Amino acid sequence: MPIKVALIDDQTLVREGIRSLLQLSAAVEVVAEGVDGSAALDIVEHHAPDVILMDLHMPKVSGIEAIQQLAATKNKTPVIILTTFDDHQLVLQGLQAGARGYLLKDVSLESLVAAIESVHRGETIVQPAITETLLRGLHGHDNAFDSLPEPAELTAKETEVLRLIAGGYSNKEISDVLHKSEGTIKNHVSSILSKLGVRDRTRAVLRAIEVGLI
Repeated sequence: MPIKVALIDDQTLVREGIRSLLQLSAAVEVVAEGVDGSAALDIVEHHAPDVILMDLHMPKVSGIEAIQQLAATKNKTPVIILTTFDDHQLVLQGLQAGARGYLLKDVSLESLVAAIESVHRGETIVQPAITETLLRGLHGHDNAFDSLPEPAELTAKETEVLRLIAGGYSNKEISDVLHKSEGTIKNHVSSILSKLGVRDRTRAVLRAIEVGLI
């Protein structure tokens, strides 16, 4: 069964482009579209998508507001932010609100499908180039981590795993690279999240870069 995707973006050409791109893959199916964040709750209720692709800059209800509304209803449908490099502060706000990752709007079909499959499996999307640019854009701004205590020290192996997470590797790929079982890698990831005081891989990478761990 293909992964059911909802696409929410106020730019018609963007929606059409991404929909046309996804139609080339048998792994996914676009089941609903919306022109602003106000459509999110209705789409979730009536179309039950597995993954939502969401723009941030939209009239009426923004992407961030829509993500917050979904979170308030305890809805677990993962959201991927569609973004451009000039959205630094909003991207971070979106991640804080509960988005599972972010993609550039000119993403390739292979990367888009891989991202959708990743979040559908419960993973998050960390793309180093975007993360680096995001953090550069946040220089001098208030960030998400000012109120957090200093993280506990990571072991050498945990730091190695964290660097691979920042490179976009999945647990399976990390286990292959380090010649460790996937269960061992999952334990390392859980420990990393706990020590950094964050709840997912995306925030772990942002936090680690913020405090100079990687």
